[in-house]
Amino acid sequence: MIGRRNLLISAASFVALVASRARAEQPILTDDGLYKQSWFLESFLDLADDLEGAGKEGKRFVIMWELKGCPYCKETHFVNFAQLRIVDYVRTNFELLQLNIIGSRKVTDFDGAELSEKELAVKYGVRFTPTFQFFGEKAATLKTLPPARREVARSPGYMLPDDFLAMFRYVREKAYESKSFRDYLKTMPS
Repeated sequence: MIGRRNLLISAASFVALVASRARAEQPILTDDGLYKQSWFLESFLDLADDLEGAGKEGKRFVIMWELKGCPYCKETHFVNFAQLRIVDYVRTNFELLQLNIIGSRKVTDFDGAELSEKELAVKYGVRFTPTFQFFGEKAATLKTLPPARREVARSPGYMLPDDFLAMFRYVREKAYESKSFRDYLKTMPS
């Protein structure tokens, strides 16, 4: 027969096991001072190729803009990306490219222009970190559009986990075609 003490220890062990599995892996602090998830897209920084590659995988393409020392970027990694339900959804449905808002790496934009990360951020009017840019599905179409019209959605600044996940669902479900994100949130179960 199992004693009370053993039952409590077994229950505590089970709760600890479940809690550890419900949390995603810890982010990595990179040499440039940004936190990174191991599953972020490794890229040659050609946005058209990245978008087309995501499409071939049945995924959408998103850029996450960050800045060294940004407390809300860190919060995104340690709170939002620490939740397995969020990580699972994002990894399954999106290719996420991390860029540095003041970075110097060369990026080839959809229109073929080669710019530094910082210049690209200026071109797209990215002013806050973290900012998530969600793009249309076809690089050839985006090439002809002005930068402001290439995005289907944007999330500037930190979002709490439930709203953060809702933004990714909003894009994946193409709800942006019929309603604003604010209206989409109103349809979410409480």
